[in-house]
Amino acid sequence: MLQRLFQRYTGFLRSLKLVYVLNNLFQYSRLKPNKTWYKKYGVKKSVVAPIGAADFPDNETERPWLDQPDALSSLDHHERFQSLGPKYQKKARQFIGEGYCVLEGFFSQDETDQLNREMDRLIASGKSGFNYTGRKLFNIHEQSTLAKERFLKNPELVSFMEFLLGSELIPFQTLGFIQGSEQRAHSDSIHMTTAPMGYLIAAWIALEDCTDENGALFYYPGSHRMPYVMSSDYPSGNTFFTIGAESNKRYEEAIAARLEGQPFEKRDFLAKRGDVLIWHANLLHGGNPIRREGATRRSLVCHYYGKNAFCFHEISQRPALLPVD
Repeated sequence: MLQRLFQRYTGFLRSLKLVYVLNNLFQYSRLKPNKTWYKKYGVKKSVVAPIGAADFPDNETERPWLDQPDALSSLDHHERFQSLGPKYQKKARQFIGEGYCVLEGFFSQDETDQLNREMDRLIASGKSGFNYTGRKLFNIHEQSTLAKERFLKNPELVSFMEFLLGSELIPFQTLGFIQGSEQRAHSDSIHMTTAPMGYLIAAWIALEDCTDENGALFYYPGSHRMPYVMSSDYPSGNTFFTIGAESNKRYEEAIAARLEGQPFEKRDFLAKRGDVLIWHANLLHGGNPIRREGATRRSLVCHYYGKNAFCFHEISQRPALLPVD
């Protein structure tokens, strides 16, 4: 009973835009540089006010090079592409065409064992708790040098993703999963958004094998070419003062409706420990149901923004608080 009341109360607070504005005021020194972006795009708002995709023009020619019509044909003339080597060249072509690629066995068993022990230690110590859904450990790299340096900021991984995005990356967020998310199909761009669109990239790292029983990740190859779906494209329930109470649920329903009749085939990612799945900002993906009670599906998700874009959160209508260091 008390837990339900607490969830209802916190849910109500999260729906108030004023709560985010007050938080933005406390973070004003970090948000002040956004004035440059607002001036560039003609946004007539305070940097502490609610902000969303509707406030920015969407010029497709400003999107990342890999989203341009000639991206595949221009690869062979790309100087850095020639230095990647055959393995990464193949992965780059797949990423442009299908919106994802897999780096098989990128991390060793010893590395994943170490991170699993680190996650357990942080949970036991209370230094890194689950979010309100009880599914995700937010930003464990803030308490773990291992997670930050060997995984989130892995030089080889980051270098390849910077090539893909055509931008220096800002390591923004980590999500540690013990169990699968069971989340419906979605694009990360509704949660971590950029202007211009597309300057976000993610790396999903398997910390144990994935099976049909433990809620394996799924994705729709090629779906990154679908139009971006923002709050104004579905009945979000947003008002001047509040964020729609079921905005995320309605978003996922809108995505399910748009997938109907599309040629994209759902693909399950039965990853092996150490595999890394890199996906495009707009690739539709989610988590399958957990079919065996208590089954774990340990993983670490790392999100990165492009340094040459303005970053915000479309669902909650707030600017992103980028890392200070």
